[in-house]
Amino acid sequence: MTTPYIRTEEHCCEVAWFDDLCGGDTAFLGVPDPNRRSTYEHCTEIVQLAEELGYDNILLPTSYMLGQETIPFAGAAAAQTTGINLLTAVRTGEIHPPMLARHLATLDHMLKGRLTVNIINSDLPGLKEDPEYRYKRCEEVIQILRQAWTNDRIEHHGEVYPHFSMDAGPVKPFQKNGGPLLYFGGISPGSKEIAAKHSDVFLMWPEPEQALRDTMEEVAQRAMYYNRIIDFGLRIHVIVRETEEEARAYAKHIMSRFDPDGYNLKHLAQDSRSAGVLRQDEVRNTLADADDFVEPNLWMGIGRARSGCGGAIVGNPKQVLDKLHNYMYMGIRAFILSGYPLKEEAEHFAKWVLPYLPQVRLNRLQHRID
Repeated sequence: MTTPYIRTEEHCCEVAWFDDLCGGDTAFLGVPDPNRRSTYEHCTEIVQLAEELGYDNILLPTSYMLGQETIPFAGAAAAQTTGINLLTAVRTGEIHPPMLARHLATLDHMLKGRLTVNIINSDLPGLKEDPEYRYKRCEEVIQILRQAWTNDRIEHHGEVYPHFSMDAGPVKPFQKNGGPLLYFGGISPGSKEIAAKHSDVFLMWPEPEQALRDTMEEVAQRAMYYNRIIDFGLRIHVIVRETEEEARAYAKHIMSRFDPDGYNLKHLAQDSRSAGVLRQDEVRNTLADADDFVEPNLWMGIGRARSGCGGAIVGNPKQVLDKLHNYMYMGIRAFILSGYPLKEEAEHFAKWVLPYLPQVRLNRLQHRID
């Protein structure tokens, strides 16, 4: 049973896939795959396949690793796609905020309203920054974006960005009523507060269902304090096969060459010691069975080999569909999915599960586009 300030009135979901801009696409976790390197060509094939298969959105992540930079890639993908939304990740502080507003507004016009934005609040590459400073910078960047997209002028007086007084005409996006949706995640108190005040969709990583409920309740109550109701999303991997036995066997297969003392993509990522990653490690270490399942059909073994999202829904089509419906009944209306390898798993999910989900576009549902 959810509370009135968590949206459950429409049982529906936006289903996104994941693109390999930061590297890591592979047939075996922990084993670099030269056939699936994060090239422009490979990443373009993934986004075009996701569109062809019927996904609503696709996450273009950002990280200082071998691969593709997000905003230039999104600009190129705008000309290579016609229907899918692009969830473009932006780390706050990297681009001067009024110009970031202009970058994103330009993308939104190129995409004719198919832009969604994943706000990232992490250390700038090469730096170790004070968390409180990062939270303040992130909040001010979002405030400037909102003003730029909705007001006639940008009038901002902050601590990180002390004084902006300028015309907002050059940075108006294609979408209305606030501009592109802002997706934001993080489990620290500072991140939850920013999400409650400013985000449109609060993103979570895999945990047992009760833990997700608790997080949703907390963030929803924080948002209610600011007279806001926000959507919730889940970033999670998926392995679906005709039978549960086949799906579980495949989970073991992709981990079969993983050497915890050898090459490990997890430790190359800047966020490998973030609160969210450490929380998933804690869940696996305290709740998992011998096969790394922490509840029925929720496998946390991926977190041994990669940073960020460390869990997967594993099962037959009915089990995966039932799990997603459980999440929807909780109030989750956005799923960002992936699997290994990315193209092959996108096809499996599109065959067995995607046609049976009540799909929506959240930016349409939230009246940003007609």
